[in-house]
Amino acid sequence: MISFIKEHRDVCGVEPICRVLQIAPSTFYAHLAVEDDPDKASDRAKRDAELRAEMKRIWDDNQSVYGARKLWHAMRREGYDLARCTVERLMRDIGIEGVRRGKKVKTTWADKALPCPMDRVNRQFRAIMPNQLWVSDFTYVSTWQGFVYVAFVIDTFANKIVGWKASRSQQTQFVLDALEQALYERRPSESLIHHSDRGSQYLSIKYTERLADAGLEPSVGTVGDSYDNALAETMFGLFKAEVIHRLGPWKSADAVEWETLNWVDWFNNRRLLEPIGYITPTEAEEAFYANMNTLDKVA
Repeated sequence: MISFIKEHRDVCGVEPICRVLQIAPSTFYAHLAVEDDPDKASDRAKRDAELRAEMKRIWDDNQSVYGARKLWHAMRREGYDLARCTVERLMRDIGIEGVRRGKKVKTTWADKALPCPMDRVNRQFRAIMPNQLWVSDFTYVSTWQGFVYVAFVIDTFANKIVGWKASRSQQTQFVLDALEQALYERRPSESLIHHSDRGSQYLSIKYTERLADAGLEPSVGTVGDSYDNALAETMFGLFKAEVIHRLGPWKSADAVEWETLNWVDWFNNRRLLEPIGYITPTEAEEAFYANMNTLDKVA
């Protein structure tokens, strides 16, 4: 509004424009005075200017995906005492906003001829400790060179991505590679449950044999049920919104793989997650083990 008055004041005059816009001319002149001498700004305006710069920095540092709620929590973690409505107002001033998720695309094609383990999870996708319940799934990304498939293995205690793989092929080997990465990284005990949907890759002989060799208990959801692997679907919704839709279109599989690597590192170590109390997955696991060590020492 101020810029509009400045642009047209030589032709129409300040007072007539202000009369039409229903603002006081003194407001316009006060704004000009602050532009000439920033020290004349109010305390609130000075604080807003400081917060805008820090808010933009924190937003940029977090993949430029945070909305008002996450950005508010991130700023409070850095010591800024401000209301969420202030974050919303300043985000509008800056012209930034959080990403929005798109609609779900079907990637699971069940093979009814394959034997299927029972569902050991029953939609309870929150473990009470790390390496108790993993969920696995994959999605696809369209590139100029064709489709790229991305598989995740997620520890449900803190939603940490413990294994992943990007591939030009959706054969069993690429989801098996994600599982191998998770097994190497975590060294889980034999009581761990591995849950997936009924995709043929996860019911294949190679995959089920590897689960058995590692001592993992297989669990599979039902066909046509949007909740059978809900946590994995949620994670892929975030991945698509924060990486694929935001940074695309994609020229190559290598570009998808590189940005997925960056996102997984950020997600595990710096992204704040609402379900675990607006901390990072790594912080949640570290807090769990620190508490366990304390209990062991007391015992």
